[in-house]
Amino acid sequence: MNRNILLLPLIISFFVDKVFSLSYAQKQSIDAVFECLDLPHPKSPDRRKFNRAICSVATCTLLTIHPQNVVASDETTKPSVYVGTPAEGEAPFIELQNGVKVKDFKYGTGDSTVKADSMVQIQCSGKLLNLNGVSFYNTKNNNPDGFGAIPLTITLGRGECIPGLESGIVGMKKGGIRRIIIPPELAYSGFPDLEPRPTNANDQRALDSVVKNPRRDATILFDVSLERFK
Repeated sequence: MNRNILLLPLIISFFVDKVFSLSYAQKQSIDAVFECLDLPHPKSPDRRKFNRAICSVATCTLLTIHPQNVVASDETTKPSVYVGTPAEGEAPFIELQNGVKVKDFKYGTGDSTVKADSMVQIQCSGKLLNLNGVSFYNTKNNNPDGFGAIPLTITLGRGECIPGLESGIVGMKKGGIRRIIIPPELAYSGFPDLEPRPTNANDQRALDSVVKNPRRDATILFDVSLERFK
């Protein structure tokens, strides 16, 4: 077993104090974990009770790890939100003139590419880098009739969408998949009312907890799949 795994309870205990300064969205995530694991989570926990409970979570995790599923200590794992130096064989991020960074995971097909005034239909998810990739938007949640997620439809160049996402989509081909990292001034810090807008109150609170807090970095990450354009 990877010896680093055995340090998990100590690491979690070390960071218990951080819980008392978490954002609303992060506290909600912790509440959900305790509810799923049926562990005690008092409304106003003292530090010792919380420490015992969080160590219980770590212990349960260790007891359920199968040796075959543990990654060897000399291997590296890819985090859920990866924005650093690319692994060998991976395409790097390309920084555009306005500071937006793009990285293609799939280039798509055909000779035509999205122009600055194209109408596009996309499936996309938005994440908050300051909150370690907490999601605040996903077109998969827009499935009112149960027949599949309705894509986000926008016409570029008309002020419908945050500028950073627009510039990041330009150049994509049909079927392409691209990761786009947008600086705050080209995202919701400068354009809070533009698409893509959160579709529920919880997602909106998560976004607001970053955008409306000047001490936090409001950089946004979008993963975009281009379904069609014209």
